[in-house]
Amino acid sequence: MKDKLKDCFKSGEKGERHKGLRKVKLDESLVEGHLKKAIHNFNAMDEFNKRGYSDWSASASFYCLYHCLLAILAKNGTESRNQTCTFAFIQNMIDNKQLSLTNEELNEIFDKEITDNLIYSNKILDIRENMQYSIKTLLEQREFNTLKQRTKILLDKLRMEIEK
Repeated sequence: MKDKLKDCFKSGEKGERHKGLRKVKLDESLVEGHLKKAIHNFNAMDEFNKRGYSDWSASASFYCLYHCLLAILAKNGTESRNQTCTFAFIQNMIDNKQLSLTNEELNEIFDKEITDNLIYSNKILDIRENMQYSIKTLLEQREFNTLKQRTKILLDKLRMEIEK
């Protein structure tokens, strides 16, 4: 994990789009902004569902949680330009007991061990990718309710981490 983070910071030094991590000055307004965006995306899940676009609810779910992770990075003076590096940073914080988030909870959002049959994965990132890249346009109501409930539980836990 430490090698991955080292590579992420080295890649981020170049300042290229979608590359790595970089140290930044702590900016509380950025932390707050990511949390507001997370809540905005959580609320968008219902709006998409009501309007018959529940496939976009899956994206809103993932980005709700991802913005919480970005808020945690920002709170730690780090900017991410890459999802893999964001997850590596959070994983490192979990490993070092800097977050009360568990590996299982992080794996709810994204599980790097799942590489085959993503269509059958119930991880939030995989659901988002399946809905985004498939021809399916609706989540069944049961699927939507489950996704929303899982998102809310993780949002609440991440929010507590951000606000401590």
